[in-house]
Amino acid sequence: MLPLTPTPKKLAVLSIRTSLLLLLGWYLVCTFIPPGKGALVRDISFPAGSGIRKLAGELKRGGVIRSAWHFILLARLRGQAHRLKAGDYRLTDGMTPGDILRKLATGDVDYRRFALPEGYSVYQAAEMLDQKGYFKRDAFLAACRDTALLERLGIHAASAEGYLSPATYNLARNGTEEQLVTQMVGHFRKVYDDVTTGGRGQSRLSLHEIVTLASIIEKEAVSGDEKPLISSVFYNRLRLGMPLQSDPTAVYGVRAFSGKVTKADIGRHSPYNTYLVKGLPPGPIGNPGADALRAALHPARSDYLYFVARQDGTHYFSRTLEEHNRAVARYLRN
Repeated sequence: MLPLTPTPKKLAVLSIRTSLLLLLGWYLVCTFIPPGKGALVRDISFPAGSGIRKLAGELKRGGVIRSAWHFILLARLRGQAHRLKAGDYRLTDGMTPGDILRKLATGDVDYRRFALPEGYSVYQAAEMLDQKGYFKRDAFLAACRDTALLERLGIHAASAEGYLSPATYNLARNGTEEQLVTQMVGHFRKVYDDVTTGGRGQSRLSLHEIVTLASIIEKEAVSGDEKPLISSVFYNRLRLGMPLQSDPTAVYGVRAFSGKVTKADIGRHSPYNTYLVKGLPPGPIGNPGADALRAALHPARSDYLYFVARQDGTHYFSRTLEEHNRAVARYLRN
């Protein structure tokens, strides 16, 4: 008896069943079998407001998952697609999509990102860290003043002020204040080495004096292009024995400099107030970036002794007190 030839309908049913089995097999493989053995490690940032489609695409390109479509489907089936928490995560190809989803849904971050803006003082850094819930303000300030830590880091000063390089840092979830200070000072060393690759110019100032001057330049300058010129004013004043009369120094340790000072600020007795103390203050008043350090090492050539801020944040530079007073009347009193 000849075997029966399958009808087109039976062939269609068989094809559908085979496809469903293959699809189910593919789904189970993607769900329960990681794409690798954990040797591939990716640091993934999932910003607030970011969508799961973008995340899935990044994970697929990074080789952490097999399929972006499967990852999205699994997240929706488990009700986790809209419950993923922003943060910085370390993921490997030895994790299943379920492992990754659980990590993001619970906010099990591996890193906490902290960005220190140029010019910010240790006090401002401490406030930011406290507000983010990373470290307590006083604990971070204590680490910045830890004499044993400062000695290990090669800082011959009472504080790490000036040596906390402005940059974005990834903080380990269980990291300490000392580890962050060490990381920031290490980055400063690299930046300073880069800045001095071509030499230190004609400056005879010590490293600590350079950092101190750079911190003042950083606070004074809004436009980066003016930093070498502002540096030249301070060098000219130092050479002539004139007080630097820098506004930001008058409020250091009292409040953050916002561009304005009062008569009470200028008259406040402080070793940092360059209206009352000649020469450089005893230490930096903030943490300068590379451009300010470069300006402190390589000031522009000028005979300017004064500058005053215009309304747009740039400065008008003057050679004489008479010219400066006219500029003050024009840009400040009006």
